[in-house]
Amino acid sequence: MTTGRTSAALRPTAGALRLVEASTTRPTSVDISGYARQMTAYCPYLAPSLQQGLTTWTVYRADGDSEAVEAELFHAGAQAAEWLRPLLHRPHGLLRCENIVLLGDVPGARHRDLMAWPHWVLKNLYGPVGVMFGKFYAGEEEVTAAGHRVPTAPASFLPVRAAVRRRDPRFLAATPDLAAVLAAADDDGRDVFEHIPTDWTEIRTWARHLLPPAKPSPSSPDTPASPPRSTS
Repeated sequence: MTTGRTSAALRPTAGALRLVEASTTRPTSVDISGYARQMTAYCPYLAPSLQQGLTTWTVYRADGDSEAVEAELFHAGAQAAEWLRPLLHRPHGLLRCENIVLLGDVPGARHRDLMAWPHWVLKNLYGPVGVMFGKFYAGEEEVTAAGHRVPTAPASFLPVRAAVRRRDPRFLAATPDLAAVLAAADDDGRDVFEHIPTDWTEIRTWARHLLPPAKPSPSSPDTPASPPRSTS
């Protein structure tokens, strides 16, 4: 596995996310412990992960324009995935979860908007090697497929964890191709960046061809302008 493209590449956007707390099981900059305990009712792997100290949080604060923050969220997600990949096949590897927390405001952009493209690109890059990305937004209500309300997150974050091949594809109903890839995922040590551009704007353009066809509408006759909101 290689992490050169995710750690050493020159990035003009560097600094758009300020590190508040490095990976920790008990962040002090955001009160996440009560929320995490509540979420154990919805994720069977979370309780043992918390008990064994395998759920960690890295906290960032936005300090740039929307495109630069997007680029840095993508970079942070890729770093987390590359850190996680070699650990997944070790004892308790499937219980590991690294969460990328976003604090701060960017004028004219909601956290939902800032996280949409990084989340979409990262899911498509790392799904084939068995790494799953989710997304939660501060203060926004989430509802399960069965219609149950999920506890409201105190902060926006991207969870990065091992894919559960028998469960996770059903969360990707809006993107059946991605669901199929995830169900057959296998980490063969590939460099997921080998065949994609290095500039964030170009990466986002590349990722547009992965979007599922949109339902016909006057404003969007062919493909959606942004990633589907229903894939978490």
